Amino acid sequence: MTTPMFTFTFLPLFLLFSSTFTPITANNLISETCKKCARNDPNLSYKFCLTSLQAAPESHGANLRQLGLISMKLVQHNVTNTRHFIKHLLKNKKLNKFVRARLDDCLELYTDAIPTIKQAIKDYKKKHNKDANIEVSSIVDASTTCEDGFEERPGLVSPLTKRNKETFQLCIIALSIINMVSSSLY
Repeated sequence: MTTPMFTFTFLPLFLLFSSTFTPITANNLISETCKKCARNDPNLSYKFCLTSLQAAPESHGANLRQLGLISMKLVQHNVTNTRHFIKHLLKNKKLNKFVRARLDDCLELYTDAIPTIKQAIKDYKKKHNKDANIEVSSIVDASTTCEDGFEERPGLVSPLTKRNKETFQLCIIALSIINMVSSSLY
């Protein structure tokens, strides 16, 4: 007999509370995560974060820890493509010596970034978040070092500005998520 009374008393309360809380869906998680990422770093565009994470099919239905891995895979894809792009630019025989030297520097930086991001992914999977953080941070440094090299000569426009900025922002997303995961109970 206590079962019907329990049902009539607690069922309305359950329905009331369950209807007032919005469930966290994948898109809500991505949106909320990007809001936090952009709030923590003024150099990160919320829209860039949102479109980057939503573009990854595996992000739909992912939890925060999985979004961290997805963000690092986006970094890996980006640095690999940027390295190929630099190699393509270096095939141009008409490049002046200064631009060629900067592109060579950038090629080395992006070449080194590939095994670094692979190691960061391995460390993150093992929940060695501090190590992953350090490794991803070094890729941030690589993208800014590459861009800064072109600024040494006034008036010179870097052919890698857009790619360096994307690398930088993708790394900031990954770092922010690593920090969120590290401070939560994952």
